[in-house]
Amino acid sequence: KYRNLSVHSSPPPPPERLERRPAVRLPCARSPAPLHFRPPASLRPLPGSPGISAASASSIPFTATATSSLSTAGMNGKNSWKLKSVVTLALTLLTSSQAILIVWSKRAGKYEYSVTTANFSVEALKCLLSLLALYRTWNSQGVTEDNRLTTSFDEVSVYPIPAILYMVKNLLQYYIFAYVDAPAYQILKNLNIISTGVLYRIILKKKLSEIQWAAFILLCAGCTTAQLNPSSDHVLQTPIQGWVMAIVMALLSGFAGVYTEAIIKKRPSRNINVQNFWLYIFGMLFNLVAICVQDFDAVMNKGFFHGYSSITVLMILNHALSGIAVSMVMKYADNIVKVYSTSVAMLLTAIVSVFLFGFHLSLAFFLGSTVVSVSVYLHSVGKPQQQK
Repeated sequence: KYRNLSVHSSPPPPPERLERRPAVRLPCARSPAPLHFRPPASLRPLPGSPGISAASASSIPFTATATSSLSTAGMNGKNSWKLKSVVTLALTLLTSSQAILIVWSKRAGKYEYSVTTANFSVEALKCLLSLLALYRTWNSQGVTEDNRLTTSFDEVSVYPIPAILYMVKNLLQYYIFAYVDAPAYQILKNLNIISTGVLYRIILKKKLSEIQWAAFILLCAGCTTAQLNPSSDHVLQTPIQGWVMAIVMALLSGFAGVYTEAIIKKRPSRNINVQNFWLYIFGMLFNLVAICVQDFDAVMNKGFFHGYSSITVLMILNHALSGIAVSMVMKYADNIVKVYSTSVAMLLTAIVSVFLFGFHLSLAFFLGSTVVSVSVYLHSVGKPQQQK
C-alpha cells in the first residue's frame, strides 16, 4: 500500500559558511622571553649606595647562559689570582732565604762542607728537574725536533761560556760573606741590574730609557746609603774587598744572563728545558773540575758529602728551586711580581737577620733599601714601549 507513495524531503540546507578567524598563536610558539627577577625591596641597595644601582636592581636578567659565563669568568679570575699569589710568595721566600741559609750553614765562621760540592749538587738537581720537565713534555706532546735532546755540535758549543761564568759567580757568593752580612748581600746583589742593562745596550743593542738610566743612579746611591756606618771610623760597613767581589759578581751575572738570552732567542722554538739541560750539564762538568782542583784531597779522604747538615741541604734545594720560581713568574705572572719579591726579600732578610745573627737595623739601611726598591721599580716600569 505504500508502493506508490513518494516521500518528498526538502533538500538539505547549504552548509553554513564558517567565518575565518585568525589563528590563535599559543605562547609556546614564540621564543621565550628572558625571565626578569625582581628582588624584594629589602634586598635592593639604596640609591647612591655602592654596588648595583637602584635602577638596575629593579630588573636583572636572570638567564642560565649569563649565570654560567659569569661563574666561569669568576672562577678563572680567582684561580689566576691564587696562582699568581702562590708564585709571588714562593719567589719572595726563596729569594730572602738564600743569603740567610748560606750564612746559617757556617760553623764558627767557616764552611765545614766543600762549597764546590755544594755548587755541583745544585747544578745536578737543576739538571734532574729539567729532565723531569722534559719527560712530562714528551708524554703530552711526543718527541719533536724542538724538544729532543740530540742536537748538533754547533748548538751545544755555545753553552760552556755562560756555564763557566755562572760557576765562578756562584762560588763567589760563598766567599763574599766573609766581608758582608746577609742583608748587605741582598742589597749589593741588585748591582747586577746595572751590569745587565749596560750589557743589553752593548751586546743586544737594546735602548735604555731616561728613566732606566736615572734608576741606575738611584740604585748606586741606595746601595751606598745602606752601607753607611755612622757609628764607626769607617764610612762604609762593607770593606773594599766586599765591594770588589759584589761588582765582579754583578758583571759575571749580567754577562752570563745576556749571553744566555742571546742563545735562547737564536732558536726561540727550542724547548727551554732542553737548553737548560745542556747549560746545567756543562755547569756540572766545570764544577767537577773545580772539585778536582780545589777540594780533591778533602773529598777523597772525608767523602763528597762531608760536613753537610740539614741547613746545607735546604740551601741546595733553595738555589735549585729559585730558578724554577723565576721561570714560573715569567710564565704565570709578570716582571712587576719579580720586582716586588726582590724588594720584600731585602726587608724580610734584614728582619730575620736581626733575630738570627743580631743584625742592627739602622736608619741608613732602611733608607738605602727603600731607595733601592724604588730604583728597581723604576727600572722595570721605565722600559721603552717596544720592549714592554
